[in-house]
Amino acid sequence: MTIIEAAEKFDMLSKGDRVLIALSGGADSMCLLNSLWENEEKLGIRVCAAHFNHRLRGDEADRDAAFAEAQCRERGIPFLCGSGDVAGEAEKNRRSIEEAAREMRYAFLNEAAEKLSCNKIATAHNADDNAETVLLNLCRGSGTKGLSGIPPVRGNIIRPLIFTTRDEIEKYLVDNKLPHVEDSSNASDDYTRNVLRHKVMPVLKELNPSFSGAVMRASVSLREDEECLMDMAQSFLAEHEVEKSLSVAELKMLPKPVAVRVFRGLCGNALSMQHCDAVYALLDGTELAYADVPGMRITRDSGRLYFGAEEGKITDRELSENGEIYISEAGLTVKTQLIENCTEVFKAFNKFDFNYRNICGKISLTSRREGDRIRLSYRGCTKSLKELFSEKKHPQHVRNLTPVIRDGEGVIAVYGFGVAQRCEAKPGDTVLRIEIIKNDCTGDNYGKD
Repeated sequence: MTIIEAAEKFDMLSKGDRVLIALSGGADSMCLLNSLWENEEKLGIRVCAAHFNHRLRGDEADRDAAFAEAQCRERGIPFLCGSGDVAGEAEKNRRSIEEAAREMRYAFLNEAAEKLSCNKIATAHNADDNAETVLLNLCRGSGTKGLSGIPPVRGNIIRPLIFTTRDEIEKYLVDNKLPHVEDSSNASDDYTRNVLRHKVMPVLKELNPSFSGAVMRASVSLREDEECLMDMAQSFLAEHEVEKSLSVAELKMLPKPVAVRVFRGLCGNALSMQHCDAVYALLDGTELAYADVPGMRITRDSGRLYFGAEEGKITDRELSENGEIYISEAGLTVKTQLIENCTEVFKAFNKFDFNYRNICGKISLTSRREGDRIRLSYRGCTKSLKELFSEKKHPQHVRNLTPVIRDGEGVIAVYGFGVAQRCEAKPGDTVLRIEIIKNDCTGDNYGKD
């Protein structure tokens, strides 16, 4: 399917549109830029472009920005360039580089679109990107929505290249003698997507040279299924919801895939499959019962499910030296491991390494408690948990469901903040490693989007 055919099939473009190209300068975005620019008159559109410098690759990033500007100047295309300290923003908000980069990039693109009076933003995601996204989501246990891949249209964002493979893009550049720049980070296997691209995709393409196209056909079919199930769930809610409550008998008549989407409609899309199963189990039985999900308690009472925004808390749990437990009320898995003579010490905000010799008594995982304080290893001062949560502007339900690790002397770590100075480990120590993993694979897209 060509770019023009994809645009027509999914109503991406209309005469009079001003389309902002997200121009990195790489092969994909140069193909998109040139293709739409050459077809401006045929499509009745006006092309603009914008480039965001993430400041992650030094001189190479500056080179890319200059290249993108030059290509637009050569074609007479209106152009804007922006930049941001992605690494600093990621550290400040305790997020991954990829997540911070995506948020800052899209924020800039929306601002640029407004400045250039563009009503559409076109990104250069292609069929191979979609296949990689589906594989990533499959690895994470995603449902129908995640396996639907990258949507061709999302609001004002369009993806005309989504049915075009990387090989076809490269051929277009060669045939049209178009230059492009290469991002050196694409060659590194430090990122999960690159491992899939370099090691997994080639094997799958040996099995089926048209693998990306096959995944795209499956994605389209699954997206249609997801939309159908969501429509059924929304119709049920519109007809049967009474003040955030639903009849158990009516819910039991629904197919489980529709019921699950009803639950997510009332509880939020961050509901994991494990949470959905816990709520679904309430449909069996008649006595008073409840299930806790992030930020909410669902109660079965007198033949109805009540979806109340009660502030749940984590039930206290003692942690062993080597083990794994699931915290259902917070949607978290906690893994513990005792490592003697540890050579590599982690200082992440969800993976804690403690000097085992400095731990006092038993270790437990709990919610916050009145008067809790911690001297974080990197802060150099003691603060109350209330102060830490206030700094991050955490709402009450988030505060209650934030895991706190403590020993006999007090708090030794807080999820999202770090380890207490008195238990900080160094290479060579006997280390107790505690990793807290979010179990939030709800079917939403991950990765490149």
